[in-house]
Amino acid sequence: MKKAFILQGLNCPHCAANIEKSLNKAENISAVSLNLSTSTLYLEYLENSKHSETADAAANIHDVVEKIVHEYESDILVTEKKQAFQATEQKSQKKTLVWLAASTVIFVAGIVFYNINNYASIGLFTVSYLLLGANVLWAALKNILKGNLFDENFLMGIATIGAFVIGEFAGAATVMLLYQIGEFFQNKAVRASKKGISDLMDIRSDYANLLQSGESGELEQNGQTKRVSPESVAVGETIIIKPGEKIPLDGVILAGEAMLDTSALTGESVPRKVAKNDAVLSGCINQNGVLTVKVTQTFGESTASKILDLVENAASKKAKLETFITKFAKWYTPTVVILAVLLAVVPPLFFGGIWQEWIYRAIILLIISCPCALVLSIPLGFFGGIGASSKKGILVKGGNFLEALSSLDTVVFDKTGTLTKGVFKVTSIQPAEGFTAAELLQTASFAESFSSHPIAVSICKEYAQIVDKSGSTHSTGELSDYNEISGYGVSVLHKNGQNRQAILAGNEKLMRRENITFVENTDFGTKVYVARDNIYMGSIVISDEIKPDSKAAITQLKNMGVRRIVMLTGDTQKVAENVANQLGIDEVHFSLLPQEKVEKLETYAKEKQPKKSLAFVGDGINDAPVLAMADVGIAMGGLGSDAAIEAADVVLMTDEPQKLGEAITVARFTRKIVWQNIVGALGVQLIFIVLGTMGVASIWEAIFADVGVSLLAVLNTLRILRI
Repeated sequence: MKKAFILQGLNCPHCAANIEKSLNKAENISAVSLNLSTSTLYLEYLENSKHSETADAAANIHDVVEKIVHEYESDILVTEKKQAFQATEQKSQKKTLVWLAASTVIFVAGIVFYNINNYASIGLFTVSYLLLGANVLWAALKNILKGNLFDENFLMGIATIGAFVIGEFAGAATVMLLYQIGEFFQNKAVRASKKGISDLMDIRSDYANLLQSGESGELEQNGQTKRVSPESVAVGETIIIKPGEKIPLDGVILAGEAMLDTSALTGESVPRKVAKNDAVLSGCINQNGVLTVKVTQTFGESTASKILDLVENAASKKAKLETFITKFAKWYTPTVVILAVLLAVVPPLFFGGIWQEWIYRAIILLIISCPCALVLSIPLGFFGGIGASSKKGILVKGGNFLEALSSLDTVVFDKTGTLTKGVFKVTSIQPAEGFTAAELLQTASFAESFSSHPIAVSICKEYAQIVDKSGSTHSTGELSDYNEISGYGVSVLHKNGQNRQAILAGNEKLMRRENITFVENTDFGTKVYVARDNIYMGSIVISDEIKPDSKAAITQLKNMGVRRIVMLTGDTQKVAENVANQLGIDEVHFSLLPQEKVEKLETYAKEKQPKKSLAFVGDGINDAPVLAMADVGIAMGGLGSDAAIEAADVVLMTDEPQKLGEAITVARFTRKIVWQNIVGALGVQLIFIVLGTMGVASIWEAIFADVGVSLLAVLNTLRILRI
């Protein structure tokens, strides 16, 4: 049983990680996934779980999260609820500003009275500290009771209480004031980052205009519509999309024409014109015109839903750096706290040190010891990278794949539908002696009529055009025993009246396998050889066209330092080498069966450089095994191809090979920002740990090392969203 919850006010990646960790320990929960960018928690309960009821589930989460929790059963309600929560958060921000301003005024008054009346100054600092630190101290106390000592609340609490004990009243109030100011700006920065990502996901319509009566093509005369939830619309029903509305469900246009804004799916700003019989995808926006659309996919299977699921599930696939920092923080903070305790106790007890001086140094270490900059900025960095990629029409399924993209050593391309358009056209028909071109084409169309392969479609389309021109009736007779022979072609039995004929259509390997004497076709293009009852009838040549940006994509990859670029194809040597020469690809392997592609990829995986990754780029339909085997499987999405979205780790929604270069650019920039944050945060903190231990650094420097560096790291991370 799976349930989803919205966690209002959650803006901390470290807190999100702790929530996942805590809930994973629950016996009744089998899977936990928390998406910080949407503040959505997904819990999967074990069967017959006694805590699977809504109230018990919410109580379970609330005990761990201590945030306002809202459960929703229907995805369609989430947008409305989140808008209400955003309004609540805006009010909360205003209250926080007022509270910070009032506390700051009292703090400043304490400074004013510092040299006038010491007792008044101490009183004002104390009031300011309690106003600012009450929530921190309360959270620390509750965490102590739960056994969670080493969080930022405990560290800030123990450090500032220690400062009060040794008489550093102004220092304690200053630490808490700047800590709260830092938290305010950090939360604001995190919300900005989350908004950038969640805005990209706002592609799902909340309603559909369901046509209830009248002919679908005569809406203005007698059609009536009812606004319903897209979840309730079935396949085959008819909906109306008005100007300015998002398309709620995938479908085919029955009537009308319009310009569609597809930027939410593809990142392309140029509108796309659609008319009758064109397919339309959910998530696009109708800019003008009224469209009558027949629904072809349910809400859960629609393109918008699939993309949302993809982005939301990306949070569960952590990059190695994220995993490392989580483990690092687990040991780093306790180590520094133990060091602080030893620093406060050992010198006064054993070396005659002054207690106040060494406790002061220990307090500085406690302030520095929270790795907030790391645990906050690194997950946000990968969130930002996924969001920036989505803006460009590149869907990345997780931070781990973004990380792999940044260190590509070898890129292996499929040919058809990837580097070429995959739109085939019959360019030559060469019948054998005793057969006509029309007879050859007709027999080939019988064999290919069950296949959806682009080559098969082109043959059937060519035959249908000839039939239409002649005005005759297109009849296939009775076809049976259809068999698709992987890597060779197809076979089928054709019955017309009393005649039964065995038809073969495929490559030259099929002819040789069946011991059929044939004449090899030397024309450029993909050849389909046809035989009937083991008698060779002739060959048909189908040509494909190279995509306009394929050459630029290969050049760009070489300029980016990708060491090895390879093309694998099942096509013939002549066709494969011609395409490779035009694009500047040095390594090409041709006439490959699907299992041979897997073997080639295994070889390249072994030969790649250490700590580097290998990517396979394919059309996402016939390349599932190699897409799954590569470090990064990259699919040409075909504006939302189901197969591509399911099979690959990265989806290029516009079918443009050059988008791969953009994906690598975003990935490398993300890696650069993340490493800047790691080196900067750790470097500054280690320097001030040494200075604090030596007694050189003061509380002010400690505040900068913690709050200041954290804020700088978050602001640096936000640069990714603007790439």
